[in-house]
Amino acid sequence: MVFILGIVLFALGICLSVALHEAGHMWAAKAFGMKVRRFFVGYGPTVFSFRRGDTEYGLKWIPLGGFCDIAGMTALDEVTPEESKRAMWRFKTWKRTVVMAAGSVTHFILGFVILYLMAVTMGLPNPDAAKAPTEPVISATSCARAATTVEQLNDKSCPPGAPTPAQTAGIQAGDRILSVAGKPTPAWTDMLAAVQVAGGPTPFVVERNGQRLNLTVDVPRVQRLVADGENKTTVKDVGMIGASPVPKSVVATYGPVDAIGATFDFTGTMFSETAKRLIEFPSRMPAVVESIFGGERDPNTPVSVVGASRIGGEAAERGLWEVFLLLLASLNFFIGVFNLLPLLPLDGGHIAVVWYERVRDWFRKLRGKAAGGPVDYTKLSAVTLVLVFIGGAVTLLTITADIVNPVKLFQ
Repeated sequence: MVFILGIVLFALGICLSVALHEAGHMWAAKAFGMKVRRFFVGYGPTVFSFRRGDTEYGLKWIPLGGFCDIAGMTALDEVTPEESKRAMWRFKTWKRTVVMAAGSVTHFILGFVILYLMAVTMGLPNPDAAKAPTEPVISATSCARAATTVEQLNDKSCPPGAPTPAQTAGIQAGDRILSVAGKPTPAWTDMLAAVQVAGGPTPFVVERNGQRLNLTVDVPRVQRLVADGENKTTVKDVGMIGASPVPKSVVATYGPVDAIGATFDFTGTMFSETAKRLIEFPSRMPAVVESIFGGERDPNTPVSVVGASRIGGEAAERGLWEVFLLLLASLNFFIGVFNLLPLLPLDGGHIAVVWYERVRDWFRKLRGKAAGGPVDYTKLSAVTLVLVFIGGAVTLLTITADIVNPVKLFQ
């Protein structure tokens, strides 16, 4: 039940994002005085509508985004005599650019708001913390016993209350190990390496509540599986004290003010990842096709709205709401950036045409010629149709893959 609820909530989140995308176009157009004929949420038959000013607002039955009808988006659009002076194509280049980019900007704002709310509540991932070494701070002690067979090596159980060398020596949870046998241990790996070569009574210097303590740990030599090279492990005789480190926290929460800077930083990280995904997009499509016919689905392959909603449902089912929200934020960034690509019929394509007109007319002016007038979109129809066909094919392939062989959070 929670899984279905998560899917529905994520799908509604996407639909709301797309509807607000169109609202961004409308707000910008109205701010500049352009004529906005209609703004509807959804598609299909109309549920209800009302008119306020010269714009009709309404809701349609199919909750898949929405649309904003701005009079005269191109010079080829039909406009009434009353609309002619307020037709979009008559406005300055920078104003038309702002209106067409407003949809993507809305996605960026939505993504930022989601991340900000996460920063002040459940926290944001900290990439730098994930890369930082684990500190040599004890979280708990555990038994360290000899093992001579594979079964014993794989058996990680520990008898309740069993004494350990660390416990016997007086090491406690929260202690920071400063040195082992005279060797400084700034990181857990340094402490581990020093312990593994030790044996018998070994001096430890620990810090507890701001004070330094000199302790002696009788380090036993035991048989353990130890990493030895790439993807290789071997059985070695090593020193063990029976202790585990405090797990690194890769999530940080912030106050209302500090969260602004942290959100901007993480937003930059997400934009970088979005750009990377876009560059990799074409090269990953063959793997999507392969997965449809039974191949193993690469979790890094593109997903459709169906696949993203399914992942959102899985995250909700497992209580991973931070993953749910991160996915929704990243999808907003992706849609926003993708929509700015200079390809028709995307907003970025229209922006490219507008600026082509501006640059062309600038060169014509230098040569003493009059402005060339609006671009004839009919001459671009063939290219637009090809791009629409490719976009439709990609959508169909990703949806099919997400149905027959979906990407899962937990394989």
